[in-house]
Amino acid sequence: MKKLKLKGRELKRLGFDDDRAISLALRIVKHKIKRGDRLEILTLLQDMLYQPSKYEKDINWGELAKMMMEVKPTPRQKYSTDPRPKPESFKIYGPENIDPLAIEQMQMAMKMPLSIKGALMPDGHVGYGLPIGGVVATYNAVMPYGVGMDIGCRMCMSVYPIKPGLIDQRRESLKDLLIENTRFGHAEFKDIGSHELMERKEFSEIKFLKDLQKTFYKQLGTSGHGNHFVDIGYLEVSERSAELDLEPGAYFSILSHSGSRNFGAQIARHYTRIAKEKLNLEGEAAKLAWLDLDSEEGQEYWLAMNLAGDYAKANNHIIHDKLSEALAEKPLIRIENHHNFAWKEKLSKKESIIVHRKGATPAHPGTTGIIPGSMISPAFVVSGKGSEESINSAAHGAGRLISRRQAKKNLDRSRLIKLLKNAGVELIGGGLDESPEVYKDIFEVMEAQRELVNVLATFYPKIVRME
Repeated sequence: MKKLKLKGRELKRLGFDDDRAISLALRIVKHKIKRGDRLEILTLLQDMLYQPSKYEKDINWGELAKMMMEVKPTPRQKYSTDPRPKPESFKIYGPENIDPLAIEQMQMAMKMPLSIKGALMPDGHVGYGLPIGGVVATYNAVMPYGVGMDIGCRMCMSVYPIKPGLIDQRRESLKDLLIENTRFGHAEFKDIGSHELMERKEFSEIKFLKDLQKTFYKQLGTSGHGNHFVDIGYLEVSERSAELDLEPGAYFSILSHSGSRNFGAQIARHYTRIAKEKLNLEGEAAKLAWLDLDSEEGQEYWLAMNLAGDYAKANNHIIHDKLSEALAEKPLIRIENHHNFAWKEKLSKKESIIVHRKGATPAHPGTTGIIPGSMISPAFVVSGKGSEESINSAAHGAGRLISRRQAKKNLDRSRLIKLLKNAGVELIGGGLDESPEVYKDIFEVMEAQRELVNVLATFYPKIVRME
């Protein structure tokens, strides 16, 4: 384990404002602790700052805890708004396939004074503020654009006790089934009826959300444009695993990718605007404006973000429930995970940190998830390995190679039709901006994150619906 190094300015950023306490903390680290995880020690010290009595009898930290109990408490110190001269170090997975501009965005994020740890996944590409595939950990603060616009965007798969041969036997009727039971873009369902989410207290407690409630209801069960989809295909399971309770074989399956629609986008814009005004940030740094979770606005955003995450979950569940009913089949298992979210997670069983995963999949030990490719390439059901360097994260997909504008300008529709035919995939809707050619090779992405996830099963799309 590396020799532990800590600096006084790091403690000041946590909220230490007593020079004696800072000096004693540095002496303890140097002479008693000596070696250990720097982030873990910073987390412990922040916890001690507000709960020193917990550590009064600790063999290493007792003296410091007693000193801090005697010091008159001061209000929580806010982060400086000045970016660091150099970014905190972060791991890049598959850097050879990541746009240098995305790496520059990640470097900017790691210069922000609240960023304590980061990683960039192999599907990384340029985003707004934090790049897609960016993972950033902070203490007690959240960056709305570190979460993203489509809050809680979700992968969801239903696996049925049906042989994949049904796809070729009933291809036309399955296409009709997809069209009748899914809605994209501005199309809406008229038969949703009452839903428990409409009773959430956040709508009455936060006026901004109340104003969005009507649109929230109208878009329930629907999917947006862009890379959102509902696929019919089959899942191949090579061997039974503890994480995936399925016998080896091939299973008719449905895979969806849908999020929080306009509701999540409005939340992201609204609270980023508030954060920018509070911090008075300029330039690229303004896109990474944050809210302290002890502030009223920070607490509001956290509640709104979680409601948006539950909304995205409900949208996917409605999709799968409608399709299951139309098939007259009950799924054997439902697998799902989300990205574009911030989680409170424990670091070595100490105080929580806030982990932003913008276009990144949680990959804690044994946690299952789905990592899709393109409309003609496989999606992988995975379980996390729990890598500390990636902050328990993995890619959320293949990742874009070119922008939507470039795709529409430069790609050929006849080429897309040929790619689909060769792969045996039928496309309902979809445009050149989602052509397989705009995405990285999913096999290369998976190879770049072998230390992050285990592959449990592989899904092959055969009928794809998009906007």
